[in-house]
Amino acid sequence: MENLIQPRILKGFRDFLPESEITRSSLIEKITKVYRSYGYVPIDTPVLEYTDILLRKSNGETEKQVFRFEDNGGRDVAMRFDLTVPFARFTAEHFSELYLPFKRYHIAKVWRGEKPQAGRYREFVQCDIDTVGSDSATCDFEILSVLRAALMEIGVSDITMRVNHRGIFNRFLEKIGCLDKSEDILRSVDKLAKVGEEEVKKELIEFTGDEGKAASVLEYISAKGSFLEVLSKIEAMAGGETEDSKRMKSIYAMMQASGIESTYVLDPSITRGLDYYTGVVYETFLNELPSLGSVCSGGRYDNLTGLYMKEKVSGVGGSIGLDRLIAGLEQLGRLEKKGSYLDVEIFNQNGDHVVAYHKVAAQLRAKGVSVEVFPEPKKMNQQYKVTEAKAVKWGILVSEEDLTKDTFTLKNLQTREQFTDLNAEQAAEKIKKS
Repeated sequence: MENLIQPRILKGFRDFLPESEITRSSLIEKITKVYRSYGYVPIDTPVLEYTDILLRKSNGETEKQVFRFEDNGGRDVAMRFDLTVPFARFTAEHFSELYLPFKRYHIAKVWRGEKPQAGRYREFVQCDIDTVGSDSATCDFEILSVLRAALMEIGVSDITMRVNHRGIFNRFLEKIGCLDKSEDILRSVDKLAKVGEEEVKKELIEFTGDEGKAASVLEYISAKGSFLEVLSKIEAMAGGETEDSKRMKSIYAMMQASGIESTYVLDPSITRGLDYYTGVVYETFLNELPSLGSVCSGGRYDNLTGLYMKEKVSGVGGSIGLDRLIAGLEQLGRLEKKGSYLDVEIFNQNGDHVVAYHKVAAQLRAKGVSVEVFPEPKKMNQQYKVTEAKAVKWGILVSEEDLTKDTFTLKNLQTREQFTDLNAEQAAEKIKKS
């Protein structure tokens, strides 16, 4: 016995018991349904990529987070840390096979070696959508719209999507003579909610070398008011109306026309630290739990595919962070727990009647009911206990008399109400109505 290996998993990784995995799977199914309804199609990419593919355009923080190693062939490889960079590689590699604009969704696991904390893990699922091959404001709006629709579909309606435009911010930085420090400033501003204004101010003074310029940046990112009021303020600070600010007005007009503008706030402090974003950027927060951080984010990344191909291909995308979202919903008590996908359990009262039980099961499945036969004729209290653990609502009892009439008793296991002498069609109708 001393040679037994202790079962354990790495820190930041998790097993999922059926109740948890059913929740995840159900949410993914609903999100997928919405993505498809907007015209997005699925793709998949490998877990492992060459390290230079993933890290050619990244900052030092990203390099610290990737799981990187040398494989048996001596190749420098890494596990994908998001689904956007692999998609850029995918687009370049299959460019001649794709129609443009190309709209894809990809729901899969990614890996980051960062410090685990509430709602943040080293292995987690992202639910991505992207559109490449169009620089239209329509595509920017559609990403914002479809992600909102997906969250609404899974019952997450009390949200705020905070939107900004990196292009306007860059024009502002150019005006105050700090464009050459844009990457440092962007990463500093991106930490505002985490470290506070004073810490960000210190970093900005260090990067700009000027308290006045640092104060200007803080003034810019602190602009408040309605969507159009904030847009007017930052537009003026950036030197007046440009194509970037016109685009934001166009996007807002689409929001208003769709009747969804109340979900969105123009927040100049939202910059997204990754340097491949070039246009619209956004982050999404649960209004009842803002401390959780963003559960859905993304933006436009016009130059990302330029790392892998000569042709410039515009792109815009977003991602729902499923695991962080679930963590938030669990804290708020908003998740419905299910122990199985079953509607009905057929109790095994007599091992000699198992053929009849399976006949009933087949009849119910033909009517669209999810059903299983309890495999062994155990004591009824044991069968009830297992069925209760699965959270199955209905049970079926087949008596000796039922066998002669091809009927059975349907029992609501929650209310204990029973319906006798039913056939499969009658039972299926009751089950579906409930």
